[in-house]
Amino acid sequence: MQRCCSTALPRSLFARAPPAFAITPAYARFVHDITITRTGKPIIRNPNGGRSSIGGHTVTVFGATGFLGRYIVSKLARKGCQVIIPFREEMAKRHLKVTGDLGRVHFIEFDLRNTQSIEESVRHSDVVFSLIGRQYTTKNFSYEDVHVEGTERIAEAVAKYDVDRYIHVSSFNADKKSPSQFYATKAQGEVVARTIFPETTIVRPAPMYGDEDNLLTKLGTVKNLLIANNMQERFRPVHVFDVAKGLEALMYDDSTAGQTFEFYGPKEYSMKEIADLVDKEIVKKRRHINLPKPVFKALAKAFDLIWWPMISPDEVERQFIDQVVDPNAKTLKDLGIEPDDIRQWVLHYTRQYRSNLYYDLPPMTEKERREERKYLHVENDM
Repeated sequence: MQRCCSTALPRSLFARAPPAFAITPAYARFVHDITITRTGKPIIRNPNGGRSSIGGHTVTVFGATGFLGRYIVSKLARKGCQVIIPFREEMAKRHLKVTGDLGRVHFIEFDLRNTQSIEESVRHSDVVFSLIGRQYTTKNFSYEDVHVEGTERIAEAVAKYDVDRYIHVSSFNADKKSPSQFYATKAQGEVVARTIFPETTIVRPAPMYGDEDNLLTKLGTVKNLLIANNMQERFRPVHVFDVAKGLEALMYDDSTAGQTFEFYGPKEYSMKEIADLVDKEIVKKRRHINLPKPVFKALAKAFDLIWWPMISPDEVERQFIDQVVDPNAKTLKDLGIEPDDIRQWVLHYTRQYRSNLYYDLPPMTEKERREERKYLHVENDM
C-alpha cells in the first residue's frame, strides 16, 4: 500500500519567479518638455530636475580645462546635458569627470591644428562653446595660432555640421588696432568667427576672479612683486560664477544668436585699489616694485625663455591699457543677472593668505566695528 505524504508545503514555493529583467516604466513627458532648436531639431529638455535630469542638449566645450571652463561644465552637466570635452593633457581634465552624473561627461582627445579631431568633437553637438585663449605665447603656439587660426578651424567645423548655437568667448578690449597682440588677435578671431558662422554669439568677459584665479590669488601671494604703471590699470572685475551663469543663459536663449555681450562687474577699480583691499583682508602689506615699461618688457622677454609661465611682454603692455566698455554690446543685466561686487568676495578668496598676526590683534574699536559692519552686513554684534 502506497503511503501518502501529507506534509504541507509553503505557498511561496509555487509562486511565479520574477523575470530576469525588470521593465522600468516610462516617465511621463509633456508638450512643454519638447524644444525646437534654431535649426528645427526637436529635443526633450527638462533641466530642472537636478543632477540626473535630462538637459536635452549635447554641448562641446573647447577650453574646458581652463579657469572658466570648469564652471560652465559644472553648470551644464548638473542640468543633465551631455558634455563633450576636447582635451590635450590627460591630467588636466580628470577633475571634470565628477561634475555630472554617470555618462554625462565625455572626453575626446584633440589638437587645435588637427581639423579632423575638431570635427569629431562637434559633429554630434547642438551647442559649441569656444573658451580657448592664451595669455602668453609658447614655442608651439603664438597668439595668431590660438586666437585666429584655431577659431577659424572651430567655426568651420561648426558651420559644416550646422550646429544650432556657437558661443565664442573673446576678451574685453578686443580691438584690431590695440598695441597688445592679445587684444588684437582676439578681435581678429571675432571677425573670423562671424564671417564663417554669422550666428556666432560673442562674449567679452572682464578680468574674472574666483578660486585659483589670476587676480585675487596673484595679489594675495608674492607673485605680484614686479609691476608696471604703478598698478593704475582700471577695469571692472567680474565674478566667474556670474560669467558661467551668463553663458548658460545664452545657451537656452536662441534669440541671442548673432549678438555681442560684454560681461563685467558693477564697479570700476584700479589694480592698486584691489591690491589694497586684499592687503587689508590678509593683514599684510605686499611689496611691489614698479619698473619702467622698457625695462620690464626686456625682463619679461627673458622670462619667456623659462618653460613655466611667469609674465610675457604682452602682459606688461596690457598693464597700461584701461578697460573700454562697448556701449552697443549687451550685458549681464540683459540676461537678468545682477553681477556681484568684488568687495563681497575678497575675504572669501584670500582668507588662506591671511597673516597669523591677525589673531594677535587687539579687539576692534567701535569705529572699526562700524566699518566692518558695512561689509559683513550684520545686524547685531555677536
